[in-house]
Parts: sequence; C-alpha cells; structure tokens
Amino acid sequence: MLSVLANRTYRHLFLAQVIALFGTGLATVALSLLAFNIAGDEAGSVLGTAFAIKMIAYVGLAPIAAAFVERLPRRAVLVGLDLIRAAVALALPFVTEIWQIYVLIFVLQSASAAFTPSFQAVIPDVLPEEKDYTNALSLSRLAYDLENLLSPTIAAGLLLVINFHGLFGGTVIGFLASAALVVSVTLPKLKPIENQRTVKRITQGTRIYLSTPRLRGMLAVYLAVAAGGAMVIVNTVVIVQGTFGLQADDVAIALACFGAGSMITALSLPKVLERFKDRSVMILGASVMAVCLSFGFLLSSFTQLLPLWFLMGLGYSAAQTPSGRVLRRSATGSDLPSVFASQFALSHVCWLVGYPLAGWVGSSFGIPTSFLSMAALAWISVFTAMVLWPSKDAQKLRHSHEDLPDNDPHWAKGVDKVGKSHVHEFKIDDLHTRWPSSL
Repeated sequence: MLSVLANRTYRHLFLAQVIALFGTGLATVALSLLAFNIAGDEAGSVLGTAFAIKMIAYVGLAPIAAAFVERLPRRAVLVGLDLIRAAVALALPFVTEIWQIYVLIFVLQSASAAFTPSFQAVIPDVLPEEKDYTNALSLSRLAYDLENLLSPTIAAGLLLVINFHGLFGGTVIGFLASAALVVSVTLPKLKPIENQRTVKRITQGTRIYLSTPRLRGMLAVYLAVAAGGAMVIVNTVVIVQGTFGLQADDVAIALACFGAGSMITALSLPKVLERFKDRSVMILGASVMAVCLSFGFLLSSFTQLLPLWFLMGLGYSAAQTPSGRVLRRSATGSDLPSVFASQFALSHVCWLVGYPLAGWVGSSFGIPTSFLSMAALAWISVFTAMVLWPSKDAQKLRHSHEDLPDNDPHWAKGVDKVGKSHVHEFKIDDLHTRWPSSL
C-alpha cells in the first residue's frame, strides 16, 4: 500500500491531506468543547445545527463549485481554498455567541465544499493504474482515520497545558502547511472538456450518479454511515461530559477509540478488496454500524462506550473506503470531477439528515432515544442498499443504440454486435443516457 508514496506528486498531496485533516481534527474537538462551554447540556443541539449548516454548504455548493473550478488551474484553486479555511480557523477562538459559530462554519465548509471534490478528482490522474489507485484510496481513508485517532489523542495531551481555544491554532497551521505542500508539486492538467453550458456541467455528475444502480445503492450505504457517524461526532461530548460527568480529555479518548477501529479497517482493506467485492465490504460495514447503534441505548458507563465506538469505527471505514473505486468504474475520465462532486454533495445530504437528527433527538428526548432513532435509520439504509445495488454488478453490458447509424465509430468500441445492440463496459454519458433495462 505504501508503494504509491514513491510518486512524488501523490506523496506531497497525501501529506497535505494528512496535515490539513490533523488540523481539522483538533478543530472538531475544540468546537465540541466550545459548544459545551457556551450551551452546556444543549451542546448536542448546537453541534447538530452547526454540522447541518456544514452539510447545507456541501450539498448546495459542491456541484456548482466543480462546474467552475474544473476550468481553473488546479493548484491555484486548492491553495486558495486552503488559505480561506486557515483564515476562518484563525477567527474561531474569538467566538462568544452561538450564531458566530454558525456563520464561521458556513464559510469554512463552503471552502471545503469546493476543495474536497477537486482534490479527489486529481488522484486518478496522478495514479492511473487501478492497483495504485486502490492503495491510494486506502491511504486516503487511513488519513481520515489517523485524524480520528491521533487528533483527539494529541488534543487530550494539549488540553492538560492549554485551554481548548488554543487547539484552533493547530487548525490554522494545518491548512497553511497543506497549501505549501500543494504549491510544491505540479498537478496534471484536466483533459479538455466540451464547451458545455455551465448548467449542464453542474447537473452532469448528479445525472450520472442517480442513473447508475451501484451508485444509488452506495448512496444508501452512506445514509447508514451518516446515522452512525453523526451519533459519534455530535453526541460523544454529551455522553461523556453530560451523562457520565467526565472531563474534556475523556471526550478525546472516546473519539480516539472510534478512530482506532477505523484505522485498523483501512489498513486491512487493500488485501480484503482483492478477494471480496466492493458491494459486500461496504454493506457489511454499514451493517456493523447499524448493530452498534441498536445496542447503544443500553450504555451505562464510559468503559462500555469505548469498545462500542471502536466497533463503530471498524464499520465506518469499511463502508466508505471502496467508494472511490466504485465511482471510478462508473464514469468516464472527463466526467469524473463532476461525479466526485456529486458524490460529495449527495453523500452529505445523508449527513444533513443525520447530524440534526442525532443532535435534536438527543437534546429533546435523551441519548437512548437518539441511539434507537439512528439505529432505525441505519437498518432501513442497509436494506435499501441491498435492493438498489445488484449483487451481480457486471461492468460489460449489452445495450442498444436504436438511432445510431451503422457506420458510427462507436460500434467499434463494443463486441458481439447484434442488430442495434452490442456489448462493452457501460457507463452513463452523453451517448448512454439510461441504464440497460435488462437490469
């Protein structure tokens, strides 16, 4: 898996991702403690709202941003967005009112809504080989998991000598270092795209996504991920400090257990994905999270929370890591940026449901009820994914082109031509607008 780091461009991009995520992880811990400091036992509701605002920015702006930034220099875009995020993080320690949290979160996440899909779409061009790309996806997932594990752990140590406001400084440093690493490499240029209307570019990725059965099923998996992930991110501080009466560093320890489970899965997946289908791994991961949520209402001590969060982390990583492989199999190269952006936006629609539900139900009806609500959502999502995503998910499909002339060059791209139909690797694009009805 580490062999891909021999590629200098990818190595610098990966380090940029790790450092920026580390800073973001410190900010997540600090933001949770800031919310508890301002709102007390209502912190879950405040965080649920703050993260819902984050999701609104992601859902509303990611496809639009992708349509515009794909026409701009990649490096300049990524660096500029890192600098915007650093400036917002610099302002967070001075927040004294809840509404200020909401405003700054919107600005910060609007920049992330443009940054993340742009960053993800670069990787297939840097590492075009399937095996290398798979390893890069696992390393990317590992970066998220290291953030979940190390950021809370380091935050716990820092909180022994500084107050939580100081953690935001780590976020600023992370974004600035990320920008410096991106500047240090030359990124592949996007292949020329058709001179399409901007509205079409905005909707192209979503049209491809929602027309592809495996992607519709993957979206259902992400709803289960959001149910479990929101419970962890929003309510850990409420459970640890509000229910169990513990301290800020115990919040960090609980989040680190979640990250440890997720990291173990990320390290194991490259070998696992050589033997098992992406569909099987992702649905199993979502099912593990659903099981954990189902037993969460029985929690009665901090020592019970830690293994539960560890298992939740195992499922969390398994359900998400293969997603890049699935996306790459489902779109042509020129459409990949818009499909990544749509994945980013549509998956965060799921989080837009999960975050406020976890926070508001927990605040209004108690943590046990919140666990049961999120468990129900996760199980519904798992069964929906199993129905929408065919177990026999063939790449090459027979399909017809009733209006295509017999001398059209496209016929040469397929085999076994019979009448107006032929067989080749099928992806939704301008020539293939509907999935074959035989499926």
